[in-house]
Amino acid sequence: MTRPQPAVAVVTDSTAYLPPLPATAAGGLTVVPLAVVVNGVPGLETVDIDSATVAEALNARRVSVTTSRPSPEAFSQVYRKLLDEGAQSVLSVHLSAQLSGTYDAATLAAADFDGRVEVIDTQSTGMGLGFPALAAADAAAAGASLAEVRAAAEGAVGRTTTLFYVDTLEFLRRGGRIGAAAALLGTALSVKPILHTTEQGVVVREKVRTAGRALARLVDIAVESAGESDVDVAVHHLAAPDRADALLTTVKERFGERLRGAYLTEVGAVVGAHVGPGMVAVVIHRVD
Repeated sequence: MTRPQPAVAVVTDSTAYLPPLPATAAGGLTVVPLAVVVNGVPGLETVDIDSATVAEALNARRVSVTTSRPSPEAFSQVYRKLLDEGAQSVLSVHLSAQLSGTYDAATLAAADFDGRVEVIDTQSTGMGLGFPALAAADAAAAGASLAEVRAAAEGAVGRTTTLFYVDTLEFLRRGGRIGAAAALLGTALSVKPILHTTEQGVVVREKVRTAGRALARLVDIAVESAGESDVDVAVHHLAAPDRADALLTTVKERFGERLRGAYLTEVGAVVGAHVGPGMVAVVIHRVD
């Protein structure tokens, strides 16, 4: 039997890096891809350019990698299609406005739809975006109103913490996602940073001396951020599958029965271009 069209359609962008299972369970989301340019050749994330291509380009160092937001016109086309297909309204859920112009492009497009389209800035990316988008999709599938779907997404934003480790701050510095002073400090002192996303963008949470210690602290901080709540956890990586597998195993051990769901995905070309190979992240979503 065909599932009825929800009254509220939910849109997100390709930097959510959703694992297959929850995306299917939520009934699916409309995903708008961001663009990547590798050595002058443009393409869409997840469509034309994958993680491996970007990791190889970054390792080569002489190859330029840049990213760009979808255009307002691209969002307008998606919103119009969903409304024409029977949706009464649209909630568009996106990565941090401090990290990309995607939120601004979606907001510009939404202005042409007389209040039928609303846009949310999740102040994060990866599953820091994905968990709120899935919460919105679940609410929409249950027949919630636009206000209720928005509240579900915003509630998930408030219960989600995104932490990550990078081998070097250089890629974040090149892309303007972290200050030059912070990047220079990390390089000069051989500091291994633990970072997190906030309403101000990417912020250094702690600085430690070795990669091993940084990964251990990443787990410690993730557990601390959960408080006493049950959690869903996502681990992301770029070209570091063994490191990510080990991290996920440790996270599972630490949370034990409090762990409701655990997901592992490699970040795509857009986030990968700014964090560099070796990055691992832990996203903690505290369950109601």
